[in-house]
Amino acid sequence: MSTESEATSFNVLRQQWLARWTAMAPRERQMAQVAAALVLLTVLVLVFIRPALKSMQQTPAQLREISTQVGRMRAMADEAQVLRQQPPVPPVQAEAALKAATERLGAAARMSIQGDRATVEFTKVLGASLADWLAEVRVAARARPLEANLAQSEPGHYSGTVVLGLAPGQAAPR
Repeated sequence: MSTESEATSFNVLRQQWLARWTAMAPRERQMAQVAAALVLLTVLVLVFIRPALKSMQQTPAQLREISTQVGRMRAMADEAQVLRQQPPVPPVQAEAALKAATERLGAAARMSIQGDRATVEFTKVLGASLADWLAEVRVAARARPLEANLAQSEPGHYSGTVVLGLAPGQAAPR
């Protein structure tokens, strides 16, 4: 029943619109057509053309960013491959390299070793120093981070713990 009433009201509106249209002067009809065309053109531009142009303008920058990211990922993959191909470090030498790297951080780092795991506790270590320490430990001691619980204590300074695996071939849990 509601469909019939909707159809009836649509027909009434349509007839009223046609009556007004035919009552308009030719110049008014032409102006209404031009106005409708302008509204349609505006809608087309805002809905279809403008987003497409925006995408086209952003695409080169996005492609450069993606290329940079792919380059970084390839460099990291190459570095990982090189590290995998290096011979394992004997446990005594790995422990010595880890101690030497940790001692360079001074009182901001304390280390304890239990079996094939080393736990290093950091207190307000500079981010750059922490990154250098991680790189040195990874290369010199062939230690792999198993757990990390670090938080920024002050701007640019980090505190927390890192657990490292010292046994050759030990992989971080996934």
